[in-house]
Amino acid sequence: MTTESESPALPSIEGLRLRFRGALLRPGEEGYDDARRVWNGAIDRRPALIARCAGADDVVEAVRYARDHDLIASVRGGGHSIGGHGVCDGGIMIDLSLMKSVRVDGQAGTVRASGGSLWSDVDRATQPFGLATTGGIISHTGIGGLTLGGGLGHLMRKHGLTIDNLQSVELVTAGAERLRVDAETDPELFWGLRGGGGNFGIATAFRYRLHKVGPIVLGGPIFWTIEDGLKVLRFLRDFAPASPDELGITVAMMPAPPAPFISRDWFGKPVVGLVLAWAGDIGAGEAAIAPLRAIATPVADAVRPMPYVALQSMLDGGAPHGRHYYWKSHRLPTLSDAAIGQFGALIARATAPFWQLNGWAVGGTASRVAADATAMGQREQGFHINIVSAWPPSDTKAESHVAWVRDGWAALQPHSEGVYANFLSDEGRAGVRMAYGARLARLTALKDRYDPENFFRMNANIPPSGA
Repeated sequence: MTTESESPALPSIEGLRLRFRGALLRPGEEGYDDARRVWNGAIDRRPALIARCAGADDVVEAVRYARDHDLIASVRGGGHSIGGHGVCDGGIMIDLSLMKSVRVDGQAGTVRASGGSLWSDVDRATQPFGLATTGGIISHTGIGGLTLGGGLGHLMRKHGLTIDNLQSVELVTAGAERLRVDAETDPELFWGLRGGGGNFGIATAFRYRLHKVGPIVLGGPIFWTIEDGLKVLRFLRDFAPASPDELGITVAMMPAPPAPFISRDWFGKPVVGLVLAWAGDIGAGEAAIAPLRAIATPVADAVRPMPYVALQSMLDGGAPHGRHYYWKSHRLPTLSDAAIGQFGALIARATAPFWQLNGWAVGGTASRVAADATAMGQREQGFHINIVSAWPPSDTKAESHVAWVRDGWAALQPHSEGVYANFLSDEGRAGVRMAYGARLARLTALKDRYDPENFFRMNANIPPSGA
């Protein structure tokens, strides 16, 4: 364990302690090592100070301290980014994970959630009212990073992306100012916050519009053999764009999980699956997914009525904290025969024990919002595909697992039209350009206005024009 004497030189924090309500942790102190850990176990960084904020006033003090002492700052919400943006080496980690207040206004159909909340916190609070908004498909994902990047989820075809349901953001800027941003107070900044990531400030709270969903919905996975599954994907490229808005479709190519609805003979063998979520009448949903069931006999079919909170957490077991992860992603306008052929080739040479090719069919309501309405574009009907390697910390073949992802990403590059910013890993400036395209100039102008010194740079960074 690193001791305080071994830690990077840190200016006195005694003044900060007098003004800070949360916990301040330095290397060697109890709780430090647990607090610095993020979802991706491959990330191992040691901040000089972890500021575990109890509220927005603590966030202000942490930003001031970092600026006054010229410290690099990272912002941890759920800690779920693949690149470990929430934790830095030698600087200050501004940790929002204690800020989990969630308040539902059932009559108005809205929810206000603090910046450290997870999607499980929001779903548990809203479902007693039979309400939900589009959130991630892993329930321990933080709301902050997912929302600021755009927000894909099971409900996006029916109710739009997370940012399409965002009504306001409470923000601490690089100048340690507190703002409440919405379409009326600052429409340009509100545009940038809906897709521009954490480049413009620290979001200490969000307010979302809610919709009638649940508490029981129709959903779950269907798995096929690789051969049949690739047929399903060829069918899906035409089926998904024409399917009802109520149908959310997630693609999951992976080793069959040890789930009770799968025969033990299939555990660990490669399968192609779809995770379906129907946001409407259950009988109509059964009819809507019948064509998918008719393509080929599945290995397993677990689509059934279930609690919405169960659907939202169903995939958590495939993405546990502490496992080592590496991924790269593409936005594909369609699932061409050539791209599907590359999927098959990738599956055949997968090396990691927990590899995945997963993705999302975008369409419906999300695609009917104008591309320039928010900072996240690429709303047209199409597919986001992630190539994921995951392995336990004891695995000694990390290099081959990473190479498998990079080779697969390169093979799919000719079919790509960009990348979703929240899925960027190590692409650097080129990746940011791929994610934002023509919107990057407008985002840079916002960065010049709100963070000209690039204080917030532990992210998919949009540098100011003077950088």
